[in-house]
Amino acid sequence: MLFSFARLGLSQNTGVLSGTVRDRATQQLLPGVTVALEGTSLGASTDEEGRFRLTNIPTGSYNARATFVGYEPLLRANVVITSGNANIINLELAPAAQQLGEVQVVASRAIRVATPETPLSVQRLNVEEIKSNPGGNFDISKVVQTLPGVGGGGTGGTAGFRNDIIIRGGAPNENVYYLDGIEVPVINHFQTQGSAGGPTGMLNVSFIEDVTLSSSAFEARYDNTLSGVLQFRQRDGNPDRTQGNVRLSGTEVAGTLEGPLTKNTTYLASVRRSYLQLLFKAIDLPIRPDYWDAQFKVTTKLSPKTTITALGLGALDHFEVAVPKESSPEKEYTLRNTPSIDQWNYTLGVSLRQLLDRGYLNLALSRTQLDNQVDRFEGGADFSNDESRRNLLTRSGETENKLRLDINRSYGKWQYAYGAVGQWVTFDSRYFNRLRREVLNPDGSVRQPGVEVRFQSDLSFARFGAFAQVTRPFLPADRLTLSAGIRTDGNSFTEGGANLLRTLSPRLSATYALASRWNLNASVGRYYKILPSTLLGFRDNTGQFVNKNTRYIGSTHYVTGLEFLPSPSTRFTVEGFWKQYDNYPVSVRDGISLANLGGDFAALGNEAVTSSGKGRAFGGEFFFQQKLTRNVFAVVSYTLFRSEFTGSDGRYKPSAWDTRHLASALLGRKFGRGWEMGLKYRFAGGAPFTPFDLAASQQNYLTIGQGVLDYSRLNTERLKSFQQFDFRLDKKYNLRRVTIDLFLDVQNAFVLPTPGLPTYTFERTADNTSFITNDGQDLRPDGSNAVPTLLRDDDATVLPTIGFIVEF
Repeated sequence: MLFSFARLGLSQNTGVLSGTVRDRATQQLLPGVTVALEGTSLGASTDEEGRFRLTNIPTGSYNARATFVGYEPLLRANVVITSGNANIINLELAPAAQQLGEVQVVASRAIRVATPETPLSVQRLNVEEIKSNPGGNFDISKVVQTLPGVGGGGTGGTAGFRNDIIIRGGAPNENVYYLDGIEVPVINHFQTQGSAGGPTGMLNVSFIEDVTLSSSAFEARYDNTLSGVLQFRQRDGNPDRTQGNVRLSGTEVAGTLEGPLTKNTTYLASVRRSYLQLLFKAIDLPIRPDYWDAQFKVTTKLSPKTTITALGLGALDHFEVAVPKESSPEKEYTLRNTPSIDQWNYTLGVSLRQLLDRGYLNLALSRTQLDNQVDRFEGGADFSNDESRRNLLTRSGETENKLRLDINRSYGKWQYAYGAVGQWVTFDSRYFNRLRREVLNPDGSVRQPGVEVRFQSDLSFARFGAFAQVTRPFLPADRLTLSAGIRTDGNSFTEGGANLLRTLSPRLSATYALASRWNLNASVGRYYKILPSTLLGFRDNTGQFVNKNTRYIGSTHYVTGLEFLPSPSTRFTVEGFWKQYDNYPVSVRDGISLANLGGDFAALGNEAVTSSGKGRAFGGEFFFQQKLTRNVFAVVSYTLFRSEFTGSDGRYKPSAWDTRHLASALLGRKFGRGWEMGLKYRFAGGAPFTPFDLAASQQNYLTIGQGVLDYSRLNTERLKSFQQFDFRLDKKYNLRRVTIDLFLDVQNAFVLPTPGLPTYTFERTADNTSFITNDGQDLRPDGSNAVPTLLRDDDATVLPTIGFIVEF
């Protein structure tokens, strides 16, 4: 049927491109800007409202170029035109460097994504790079792992199917995420509370226009970040007609609808539903992840200078395990040790943008709420009605209400910004964790006492902060640009938290044009992050907040880099970085830094810590990017780094994500007649891990269902290196007002083993119904007659997906 429709619609393969053009510094709409498609005679100029519209464009991929007197030309690569949906893009032009009486010839900034405030450590991906990323499965959190310095699940000491974003050796919770200027703390399903990650992302790629990653030199407007700022910019809905798409991928089915609500209001809305639980049941895996999510954006232009945007993002998650048809030691271990999870979360926000004289104002109000329920029982879910077998319970909720204001102005060559943020945070938790049951001697006396962590807590406090930043070019032809900023943050809960002098965080960055295509960039900055609420809200057995005296985690970044722009579509960067941490949380119970623990699906925290740890992450990275040219685009990156932290002994030891090497390569090729192919390769060095204490593991396995780590040998062993090759093939059919994209996506096409952490267990009989003993007797409660074994988790898993996208 699809091939028949394709033949019927061959004569109708044209599409529409429309959007707006703004001044990047002032956000003023620009009339008279020329927007043209390279290699064609097609073009248009923006009207008095800064809008443009090109129609009757033959379907395919183009590079769109915007030019205007007094501004640097802008290239938007790989703009895909289909007959199904109009492509809506928003362009921002930067003022060109000029001197009175002469015109300065400067390098084309068409591909340069940095700004004067953040002149280095910045990368950007557009929507087509996200959609067509092999193995990415339309998941933005996975796609950014191709960028330099970025590791993730399977490459950073965490589970291979997680979406932890690990940037330049920093923890996943050191990153912050902004959706159209509104902070979104939760972007993954089954989020680890207090950290980040999860098996799949929540953001619908159909909403996204581009993603910008800053891995250092953060603008002063961004708070609570130590490693990365990810800005997700959403497009506006189609103002001309209703349109939408339906997508079936490897994990979900999604539907998106957009269009005009009134003359000055547009909307975007989507719902997604997972079918992972059905897929895993079909291939006889014991895990059953199940989720829904929804997303919307409504944009209203109240006047030529005033725009209001409302957005929302929410998810319902359920995770459980089920008995597989065929048992194995690995599946049995999963049944016994995997908790069940019920989680829901949402973020709602509204922002006001008001254009001012030579600038603009942003005011954003948002609310995020997360509810997290985790249960685990000895022997697995079959014993969920027996509270005596419970070894883990989490009932936790967290709410953040935020108000942000920033004002951005320019005066001559000076650009300056200032603003403030206020937040009200509430947290409640009921937590129980049986670390070890008591071990008895044959006569009934206690050989080892049991260890339990149990507390109930609630917490409410305020967070607040302010910032200012100023930027100006210097020297003839504006060859040197300097930007200086300062920020301070405080809170009403921790001891000394209201002292804003404690968190003064100055930063300075510079960019110097060595030649027409060469730029030398450097930055130094101080950054702070408050501990997550799961740590701040922890109480001891007397009901006291034992972590109230902790400090903000501090980190100082030193970065320098060289940028080469040989053409408007090609970019090379080389950077070196050093990050020095202080006041890092160290576990009182184990004496180790939380940076050495990695991640799981329960929660980070729920224990007493001290702010006595230090850390360092340093290295260098190379990046090459070729935007769409002659139907080919490519990305190559390599990072060499070290990441080390200290515990109570003061000795630097590798962090959980100290893989030392990160490399990736992406190649895309667009053929004729709607065919497109993508290839991606990723490599990471072996992640460190802590071996088991064999004696303690044998004594406690029957109680806690897992081995006990030997922290005296913290992260002294390493996994094998991680490698993965992904392949994707697309075929588009453009019919009358409908586009059908059929795709084949294969993750790990070369069937390479995925290294995972070993697990400790006792050997079982062939039918997995009972344990084997070394004396032929019943298994003793202390496990002394068991036969211990380590299960290796390095199987090669290939995930082929045949899916489709229908645009209408």
